[in-house]
Amino acid sequence: MRSLVTLLTDFGTADGYVAELKGVLFTLLPDAVVVDVTHDVPAHDVESGRLALARYWRRFPAGTVHVAVVDPGVGGGRAALAVSSDERWLVGPDNGLLSPALLMPTARAVALTPPAGAAPTFHGRDVFAPAAAALARGTPLDALGATHDAPVIRRTPEPHRTGDGAALGEVIAVDRFGNAITNFVGARGGTVEVNGTALRVQRTYESAAPGEVTAVCGSTGLIEIAVREGNAAARLGLGRGSPVLFRPASR
Repeated sequence: MRSLVTLLTDFGTADGYVAELKGVLFTLLPDAVVVDVTHDVPAHDVESGRLALARYWRRFPAGTVHVAVVDPGVGGGRAALAVSSDERWLVGPDNGLLSPALLMPTARAVALTPPAGAAPTFHGRDVFAPAAAALARGTPLDALGATHDAPVIRRTPEPHRTGDGAALGEVIAVDRFGNAITNFVGARGGTVEVNGTALRVQRTYESAAPGEVTAVCGSTGLIEIAVREGNAAARLGLGRGSPVLFRPASR
């Protein structure tokens, strides 16, 4: 069976960084299937990378190796990790990027030692790609480094109740469509309020007229604010951290 390796980075595709990383992978794993999940994570934005990783890492089959590199602290004091979680492998920096996998009860992490000659500014190529190849070839996790018992964990902030039975949350991400994704888990009925506008939670985008602001329970199970065939973040001035109020449906 051919090795399956996925890549998530903030490298972009203009400078050849992704090609360098792939060159190492294909040298060590000539028959690998490499899936470019995205290289468009905003530069240095660990939180966006974390949320993207959360969407897909368990959608791939057991045995997949996920390489995730959004690493503003490269070469500094942060550890470099290899992780085993839910029958999958992940490699990346210890800055919270790998939190979705590290939060699983079966997760184990080891700290990788950069090989001699590794560039301190490009661990994606010189540390993470070789570690990914080793895991794909069947190298045991413990052979790659010492156990790392306290990895950095990032968690999505939770809404908190207000005195009138509502809950105050926030926008945690804006996707490429301009949908403002909140930290409210979708519920039957109810309304969200943002910038003084109350929006009933709908089942689909099509429930709104073209150009209308709406709220839906998205594919991740989180409520998102959208404009049908438009950009809600631009229309309403929303970004990460914008406050959102949720009111449950009356019984």
